[in-house]
Amino acid sequence: MALGLLWMGVSLFWALQAHVSLQLIVNPSLDIIPLQPDFKHDQFQGRWYAIGVAESDIQNATESQLEMFSTTFELIGNDSYSVTGLMPTEHGCDLWIRTFSPSVYPGEFTLSNMEAYNYIQNYTVRVVSTDYKNFGVMFMKMTKTVGVHVEITLYGRTKALSSQVKEDFVKFSKTVGFTNDNIIFTDPIGNDHLGRGEGDIGSVQVCCPNKQKRQDLVPSCHY
Repeated sequence: MALGLLWMGVSLFWALQAHVSLQLIVNPSLDIIPLQPDFKHDQFQGRWYAIGVAESDIQNATESQLEMFSTTFELIGNDSYSVTGLMPTEHGCDLWIRTFSPSVYPGEFTLSNMEAYNYIQNYTVRVVSTDYKNFGVMFMKMTKTVGVHVEITLYGRTKALSSQVKEDFVKFSKTVGFTNDNIIFTDPIGNDHLGRGEGDIGSVQVCCPNKQKRQDLVPSCHY
């Protein structure tokens, strides 16, 4: 009897664990992800500040802290973007640079030179919504050799956005499959830091303690 209860308890434990794991797997079809109508490549370029982020790697968002980061989009021809991110790290400031190439749908992009990353099978970015002057919502889906990473970022031209825009971002993130625990808003920490990036794709450290800053890559670790 006692052994039977033990096995029942173990089975219930693993069933609950499996249920939790399924909740954390966010893998929406691109068919349900909207695209900004009549996307204007030239108006979207420039610097954006990350105001909010939704991703499954974020857990217990209410107890977490994420420093604001910036992403700059620069048109380089054929509607491609050179994308530069600046992000704070424990040792200073990191910079990453990558190229987004347009797909057949305006506002959708793929990662150029993807063959350089042998663990990435597919990398798609969509501009979900933007007014170009104030906010932009970007969806990213990266299929890896093991698993899928999905991320939604709310960008602002300035370091603050209205509560209504934030609420709309939360609602959209939940339709994709995220919960409140996976959604976080960044801390606008003035001019001290610049932000974060996605894993190790194209990331290079540009300044750290006791080393000379790489002024050729980035003149300052400030906004």
